[in-house]
Amino acid sequence: MTPWTLIREALLVLAVAPFAHYLLAIIAASRFFQPSSSAPGDYFPPVSILKPIRGLDREAYENYASFCRQDYPEFEILFCVTDDQDPAIPVIRKLIADFPERSIRLFIGSEPLGASDKVNKLCRMAREARHDIVIVSDSDVRVEPGFLRAVTAPFADSAVGGVTCLYRGLTDGGFAADLEALGNSADFAPGVLVAWLFGGGKLDFMLGAVMATTKKHLAEIGGFESLVDYFCDDYELGNRLAARGHRVELSRFPVDIVYPRETLAQAFRHQLRWNLSIRFSRPWGHAGLLFTHGLVWSLVGLFLAHSWLGAFGFTAGYSLLRYEMALSAGARGMRDKLVRQKLQMLPLRDAFAFVVWVASFFPQRIHWRDREFYVREKRLVAVPPRQL
Repeated sequence: MTPWTLIREALLVLAVAPFAHYLLAIIAASRFFQPSSSAPGDYFPPVSILKPIRGLDREAYENYASFCRQDYPEFEILFCVTDDQDPAIPVIRKLIADFPERSIRLFIGSEPLGASDKVNKLCRMAREARHDIVIVSDSDVRVEPGFLRAVTAPFADSAVGGVTCLYRGLTDGGFAADLEALGNSADFAPGVLVAWLFGGGKLDFMLGAVMATTKKHLAEIGGFESLVDYFCDDYELGNRLAARGHRVELSRFPVDIVYPRETLAQAFRHQLRWNLSIRFSRPWGHAGLLFTHGLVWSLVGLFLAHSWLGAFGFTAGYSLLRYEMALSAGARGMRDKLVRQKLQMLPLRDAFAFVVWVASFFPQRIHWRDREFYVREKRLVAVPPRQL
């Protein structure tokens, strides 16, 4: 057997790996989203929702208002902006006026404890929060009325130290935003579900859109103050809670991310930052993403197959399993309408994702809102102004 033959056979074996990933994701989705037989509980502890704000997101008022419309007995919402010039301030003040029955507080500025402006704000809000359970939610998140009931319910079990949520994408119908948002439910969520499956029904990380924990658990890991310099504060929070033996639950209640109007370059940069967050927090997991890129491996199998039947097998395997993974996790599980509407974009989305993944291996600056950083040992280092 010649060296080329050995290489060819090895590549054909590797080309099957994404199909195994797809199958595992389909199995994980069927288990995770199966109807629950347990009756709704009556555990409704008071909650503090922490919203770090920098700038104005698309449809910001509706995003914020969705938290005010929660069907829940007692909760407060804390907003913290960078300074008194933040364009989100008038929107928040209108929210306070429109929902006088809600406890809503606005804080301006935070102590610069570290490189992460977001976590600096969380430090201040956590100190100001009146309730033990705190839920961190990004400014572009929108939720349905049952959100708080779903996220707080797991804390009735004292073994639970954190709860996080999967997320869908809401777009303005633009091509770039659709291409990026489609990946949430059709690509990212299936990967999280596979981690959930292999983790025995729990995670050792959190997802930044929603992170719920308690002040008691925060104190055990040194509070948000211990995370002020970290790039992946969501991963660090969940990982540190899990390392202390606390259970991190993945809620079956997905939330929505409202995507901005963006160009393809902006979508690429945003996806690149997400890939870099995996690379810096879980290097081996990032490298392993190679074997989840079914489009590329199917093309390898198509060109190296021994016969037309083998070539057909790779083409059919990718088409059937890839689409079923997207439907089982995204369309049926997370009830994401975008997945069904844009299902034909999956191959293009997969090609886009592969290019982003390759680019993430090269040295990069992190673009975060209007700031830039390097990452050194998982920590953010601000780019000096003279290098901008």
